[in-house]
Amino acid sequence: MRSQATLTTALALVSTVSAFWRMPCRSQTGVGRLDPIMDAGEVSDHVHTIHGGGGFGFDADYATLNARGSCTSCEVTQDHSAYWTPTLHFLYPNGTSVMVQQVGGMLAYYLYYLDDVKAFPAGFQMVAGNKNTRNFTGPFPDTDLSSWPTDPSDQFFLEQRALGFNCLNYAKDPEPSLYRHQFPTKDYMDANCADGLRLELAFPSCGNGSNDSLDHKSHMKYPSLVKEGNCPEGYDVNHPFLFFETIWATNTFAGEDGQFVLSMGDPTGTGYHGDFIMGWESTQFLQDALDTCQNPSGDIQDCPMFNIQSDAIGANCTFPMPDALLNDDVKGPRDGLAVDIPLQNGPQPATQYPVAGRSSVPTSSIPSTTASASFSLPTLSYTAANPSITSTAMGGIVVNKVSIASTSSATPSETDSAASSPTAWSAPSASESAPASSSITEAPSATSGPAPDIIATSYLTSSNQVVELVIEEVDVTVTATPSAAAVAAAKHKRHMHKHLHHAGRR
Repeated sequence: MRSQATLTTALALVSTVSAFWRMPCRSQTGVGRLDPIMDAGEVSDHVHTIHGGGGFGFDADYATLNARGSCTSCEVTQDHSAYWTPTLHFLYPNGTSVMVQQVGGMLAYYLYYLDDVKAFPAGFQMVAGNKNTRNFTGPFPDTDLSSWPTDPSDQFFLEQRALGFNCLNYAKDPEPSLYRHQFPTKDYMDANCADGLRLELAFPSCGNGSNDSLDHKSHMKYPSLVKEGNCPEGYDVNHPFLFFETIWATNTFAGEDGQFVLSMGDPTGTGYHGDFIMGWESTQFLQDALDTCQNPSGDIQDCPMFNIQSDAIGANCTFPMPDALLNDDVKGPRDGLAVDIPLQNGPQPATQYPVAGRSSVPTSSIPSTTASASFSLPTLSYTAANPSITSTAMGGIVVNKVSIASTSSATPSETDSAASSPTAWSAPSASESAPASSSITEAPSATSGPAPDIIATSYLTSSNQVVELVIEEVDVTVTATPSAAAVAAAKHKRHMHKHLHHAGRR
């Protein structure tokens, strides 16, 4: 039987952060128009992909996320926090939209950049980003950190630089995190992002001691360098630096006419945002974890306080979709964005629009969606992460890719086919075996079909190198050279691959 794995080793670079952990949440608890922070108690104005606590809903809060019998889609059972971001869609010229497949769930990083980091208290919630922004006003690329203001009074300047759109190509060294602050053009993605697009979001970590604020943002501020530096006056409570990553299979639309659009009708990416509700079992538990779990590997398995559940168990954690949203058809194909969200190209900020499903909003008042030409800014070209640069914008990770193949005798019933990828290796015949290879191999890319059935995830850590292995079960069809005792067969196989997520420094 021939098996193949692509391992990506992520080398953690020297930085001001000496400890962190990455929280894998491999499955969604749901996808829908819910936002209990910005649209508490009512239908949200756009679709989100939601991870974490299963007690999510229109009115989710700390109590509902930690109710008796509740669950989590994240790997640490003590974390019932809610993490959510907008979904990504592909909009065809005729107005038909399809949700882009999300790959591997999400990762939420808890990093220690500021001193004396304090846990989020029970009842804490916050929002990062601005859904109405449609224009990045800064230079390309970001200027060196030495030229940034030391006074963090310009929070819009910092908020814009807290977004990242990482062009994934596992045949190259990775781009730095938070390098590009808007979508690349469709042509650029087709030519360069062979393995999709990783959306990145950094949350502010300077707090004023409040759990929330009227706008759900002003109780938190960014330090002067986004993730580190000086906190504004009056914001002297240092919280963990929270960083979201989600990967979207934009590569499956290569060559198609159309454009990528965030669920709130944003074709620029500059309106990307995210929400967080603290849902750890207690503030004290989270504080103890922050004080105790300081292994520089970032591996949650290295923290003795954490109870780790399998991805399969986490995938069983979902929340009941409210009746008002059952007919939304958020994934498509459908006419326009769900539900009837207007495309707002910018550069001026987006404006409010009627929300289908809210009381007193007639369906006829909802504007139609078309794939009209959008305002565009220059696309920032590829650059590899540079170990010698430690700025938020340009710092990153160095990745070495190793292809590993194993060989054994194969029978027609055991022959492995290609992984579920249009660029994966071809299935050998029953008489073939695979020689060992040390060449660099492209990581398997996602298909437009159902999300992978992930069986297990593990990390191997040696010194400063972290290897993340994801094992998934996929249906494959194999055609073997027929013989008297051999026919074409279909079987399940376990396929191991690597999701390219940051493994050391943000």
